[in-house]
Amino acid sequence: MELGSIVQFLENKAILVTGATGFLAKIFVEKVLRVQPNLKKLYLLVRAADAKSATYRLQNEILGKDLFKLLKEKWGSNLNSLISEKVTVVPGDISLEDLGLKDSVLREEMLNQIDAIINLAATTNFDERYDVALGINTFGAKHVMSFAKKCVRLKVLVHVSTAYVSGEKAGLILEDPYRMGETLNGALGLDMEAEKKLAEEKVNELRANGSTEQEITLAMKDLGIERSRVYGWPNTYVFTKAMGEMIIGQMKENVSVVILRPTIVISTLREPFSGWVEGIRTIDSLVVGYGKGRLTCFLGDLNAILDLIPADFVVNAMIVAMVAHANQPSDVIYQVGSSVSNPVRNGHLQELGYRYFSQNPWIDKEGKPVKVSKALVLGDMASFQRYMTIRYLLPLKGLEMVNVALCKYFEGTYINLNRKINFVMRLVELYKPYLFFKGIFDDMNTEKLRITLRETSAEADMFNFDPKVIDWDDYFFNVHLPGIVKYVFK
Repeated sequence: MELGSIVQFLENKAILVTGATGFLAKIFVEKVLRVQPNLKKLYLLVRAADAKSATYRLQNEILGKDLFKLLKEKWGSNLNSLISEKVTVVPGDISLEDLGLKDSVLREEMLNQIDAIINLAATTNFDERYDVALGINTFGAKHVMSFAKKCVRLKVLVHVSTAYVSGEKAGLILEDPYRMGETLNGALGLDMEAEKKLAEEKVNELRANGSTEQEITLAMKDLGIERSRVYGWPNTYVFTKAMGEMIIGQMKENVSVVILRPTIVISTLREPFSGWVEGIRTIDSLVVGYGKGRLTCFLGDLNAILDLIPADFVVNAMIVAMVAHANQPSDVIYQVGSSVSNPVRNGHLQELGYRYFSQNPWIDKEGKPVKVSKALVLGDMASFQRYMTIRYLLPLKGLEMVNVALCKYFEGTYINLNRKINFVMRLVELYKPYLFFKGIFDDMNTEKLRITLRETSAEADMFNFDPKVIDWDDYFFNVHLPGIVKYVFK
């Protein structure tokens, strides 16, 4: 396998990107436009009812972001003409057949022009509504695969999944596929159509019983977690993503398919500039809680490895994999992470977080610096529950009684303490499967791809995704934590 020039490969190519308003998708779009403005077309699928709504989302949720400032500096007043010529925003919905495309002329154009598809559409909420997660993560993959098979010029489909489809496995987790109906706990009977029917029937039942939309949402979230655990997955997100992989594998036939499994994706290391991040992403919810003084203790194993990878490295891996497997029959899986070649441990991150926020405290609404102390880390659920009961739940109960006795004099204090407790408990419940995660992600396929990049392309630096180059101390102290404060803290 030889790569040659990646930039040259991108020239005159038409690429469909699903989930185009997402974090990784935006970084992909920016990179491709920056390194190869002479590509033929970027079709950006966004969930929207019509072209006007889709264009609004393109301008506000993609091009309007700080991420595109280098492109704006490079192209100046000519950027709008570049975008109008090279970017076509496509209103649609991957949870629907034919990606929900209503414009038949545009649909035919895409089927005749598209060279590559990057499927990034996903809902990443751990506790998403089951019907929503199935629609996007599972049946969305089916609809993208069906569409791909109709694209007459298609050279490759890159389907972006997650390394955590492995559930709570320990030890070395291989880059192996999931076969249709395979489960993590050996339970039999996993059938995606039956799961879809179950979700639809549950929604209909709830509506027939007069449930409010909020009640329906909560019930469907609970159903997702319940069904995930029946088959051995810890949450709805990774369960529905695993089923999406199964569908891709079963349907692919002669299509060249790459499944990319990133680990925990964090802010950009280098491109287009360091520290860009958007939204509260996985570990960053802990960073925000800690930096704002809302998180003083947490549950976890300080010696456990946290597998992190900068977003620009994931995008580079996507581009290199796309080029490497274009027109090459493929069903390869690439796990893109750092736990094998450059591991970082929870204890190290705790120390870096304490140092950073001690030296650079967050300024609260009153203009006062928030003082942080070293978070107390509790090593198991029993000690965590004891701590929460003694430190918070008993005083909260006492405060509630005093508050009632004194005509709600302490209402503000009570609400504030209650909110803090709920915040911690929700985080623990969501992340519990990963707080003691004992797996490391094998990346032998990914390493072979990196070697191919180094040995057969002059553009290895431009598309580098080798985690061994990351200095974690420098990255967290000078890149990631300042980025979180700039783009995420509110």
